[in-house]
Amino acid sequence: MDIISLQQVAFQYNGGFALQDVSFQVQKGEVFALLGPNGAGKTTTIRLLNGLLRATSGEIRVLGCDPLKDGIIVRGKTGVLTETPALYERLTALENMQFFGTLNGMAPADLKARIAELLDFFDLAEHADQRVGTYSRGMRQRLAIARALLHRPELLFLDEPTSNLDPEIAHQVQDLIIRVKKEENCSVVICTHRLYEAEQVCDRAAIMHKGRLLAQGTLAELREAAGLRKRVRFTLRNELTDGAWRQLLATPFVEEGEQSNPNAFILDVEDYATVPEIVAWLVQYHIDILSVTPQQPSLEEVYFQLQKRVEVQCEF
Repeated sequence: MDIISLQQVAFQYNGGFALQDVSFQVQKGEVFALLGPNGAGKTTTIRLLNGLLRATSGEIRVLGCDPLKDGIIVRGKTGVLTETPALYERLTALENMQFFGTLNGMAPADLKARIAELLDFFDLAEHADQRVGTYSRGMRQRLAIARALLHRPELLFLDEPTSNLDPEIAHQVQDLIIRVKKEENCSVVICTHRLYEAEQVCDRAAIMHKGRLLAQGTLAELREAAGLRKRVRFTLRNELTDGAWRQLLATPFVEEGEQSNPNAFILDVEDYATVPEIVAWLVQYHIDILSVTPQQPSLEEVYFQLQKRVEVQCEF
């Protein structure tokens, strides 16, 4: 079931297009990432989905509703974390949660129980009576996500959730996103330019560049769309001679190869299905194999390959 649908959406701003012909869907129960550098159109897309901007053309549906016409309904079922967390630093964590929960119209008894549940979930219960101004960046980010989840949204928007966080805290936020999906039964849309982090948490992704959608799908589908070579790493117990290496590169199931040392090498293959043939060839020459490991292209490699392809097309 699609909880978000964009069909040929465009948004014009100051005479130029911030978005052009963008179409994608987000399915219920998944973590979906909007990927790309600053200026790619990610934040504009989030604002359109929340009914804060009007699309120049195209159709948008969020939870079956038009976010412009049914903005109150949509915002009542969604939570949003902006790049700069909206928290009052002079208030304690508990006071912040009470304030925002009351704004959402939550009943006092339900709000009290929900606050206790979320502060415990995000390991903030012991710091509930501290002013937010004394919190570390990681604690503030955890509290901001907790605030966005107060009213039990079906859909959570996170705009650059690990921005300005050190690697250890960013990793903690990634773990929390996965927990939110599983334990809160909440779909999540993430905007980020940190491709490695998105690769750790997302089920599917859309890659954006200068307001256009380059590709979308699962990580496997994005790798396929990029058309990058498939790579396999072999480690050996005994050394591969120069002659055997040249013979291996000449076989029909190997496109290119890179030998880091006599006991390890990486091969580019057309298809992973040819790996058993390579193994059989090595065994035939009495080469003892320790490990065979597919080397999947990273999301960053996929992004740059797709971007490069678009730039080449624009030259013609």
